[in-house]
Amino acid sequence: MPKKVGRTYKKAGLPPGTLIHIGEIKNEHPAVTVVDYDDNNLSIEKSLPIKAALSKKKDASYRWINLDGIHDSNIINSIGSFYGIHPLVLEDIQNTGQRPKVEEYEGYLYIVVRMIYFDNNINEITTEQVSIIIGKDYLLTFQENKDNFFIPLIERISKGISNIRKMGIDYLLYAILDLIVDSYFLVLEKTGEEIELSEDSMVISPRPETLRKVHGLKREMLYMHKAIWPLREVVGGLQRRECCLISNTTSIYLRDVYDHIIQMMDTIETYRDILSGIVDLYLSVASNKMNEIMKFLTVFSVLFMPLTFIAGVYGMNFEYMPELKFRYGYLFVLMVMGVCFISMILFFKKRKWL
Repeated sequence: MPKKVGRTYKKAGLPPGTLIHIGEIKNEHPAVTVVDYDDNNLSIEKSLPIKAALSKKKDASYRWINLDGIHDSNIINSIGSFYGIHPLVLEDIQNTGQRPKVEEYEGYLYIVVRMIYFDNNINEITTEQVSIIIGKDYLLTFQENKDNFFIPLIERISKGISNIRKMGIDYLLYAILDLIVDSYFLVLEKTGEEIELSEDSMVISPRPETLRKVHGLKREMLYMHKAIWPLREVVGGLQRRECCLISNTTSIYLRDVYDHIIQMMDTIETYRDILSGIVDLYLSVASNKMNEIMKFLTVFSVLFMPLTFIAGVYGMNFEYMPELKFRYGYLFVLMVMGVCFISMILFFKKRKWL
């Protein structure tokens, strides 16, 4: 997961609405996809120049324009000018550190969500901002990266296997939000498997590497919580909003997305508790292991303490020590040491200290 999104100081001192991309450039070559559809007509064109996309004749009732790559301010400004989008909205589109939100403007809604998915190339969770603008008969989406995320949705439209072409543009908004939320479940499933492996590894053989992995999982859960928690407010606001752009029929579907988000929040809280428990388990096991080591060293020291005392006494080498002239003194002292050693071992075993 990224530790920072960008350097916001680039905009210091500039007037509101200034278009400056803030964040990492994930797609060097922006690509525009235009989907015109209704129940009887369908047109899908990919990799169009922005001028061709905006001047393209609309042959169906609804139009969906998706832009992959948002660092080019000229493209963003062209789309904004064509559809009459407020400059502050265009500014937020290029600022990839936005919190998920929904804002209502005259004639359209502006929605920001976070898309989270597992990147197999770098073997970690990746997040990016998706900006959505929905009008009466059009919908605009802005992605940071060209990751083919919307391909399943475009295929559903082209094959006519869903209600998208039969219903209004607000149902397409629901389908996009539902697709994004479904991707969260895939990430949670993958994370859940990692948590189970870490927990088993911690019980069998706790190691610092496992602890570092657990801390990484906790950080990922934190990022997911920050992305999903405000999304609950967004979807809840959409289904309750008295706006002509969202029909009552679509509100029912949005309620289902809202329920999925609540379910994910519960799962995230559960995973966070499990991870905290794993950390506590590691500290407990490490403490017990340290206690065992200290116990062994203490017993070892106590066992040799009387032997050291006896050896010290007879190592003083005074001239008039009676035992120095005893013929079997050496063997006698060794026997005394052995009896002391064995007696202490038996005593420790009786007390279950060994």
